[in-house]
Amino acid sequence: TSAPRRPRPKVMTLTPRAAERVRAIMASKGPDVAGLKIGIKKGGCAGMEYTMSWTDTVGKFDETVEQDGARVIIDPQAVLYLLGTEMDYKTDKLSATFVFNNPNQKGACGCGESVNLVPAGKSELEALND
Repeated sequence: TSAPRRPRPKVMTLTPRAAERVRAIMASKGPDVAGLKIGIKKGGCAGMEYTMSWTDTVGKFDETVEQDGARVIIDPQAVLYLLGTEMDYKTDKLSATFVFNNPNQKGACGCGESVNLVPAGKSELEALND
């Protein structure tokens, strides 16, 4: 008999606050919304920016993270840059925003709009593909 497969690690996790906020917005958008799609794009003074948009489809190569009723869909080109990331939702007197605690982030610009990301290492990627 073969040993049971260990669970595949998630590309990213959500804090309870982030999951609650994603779930609430998904519910307000109606049944056609598949989830919050997260990606990265080149831009900003630090080199890359996170992108977020609501989508009604899950692509063949997208990674899906479901947690506490929230669904986050990760663009396949962003997986290497988001591996191990924790998504949080923070509020203060002036703003409410999603925050990414990303171990692949090596720096950020002063305004916090863009980040310097490096791809996750080979061992982390292999763990994902096990």
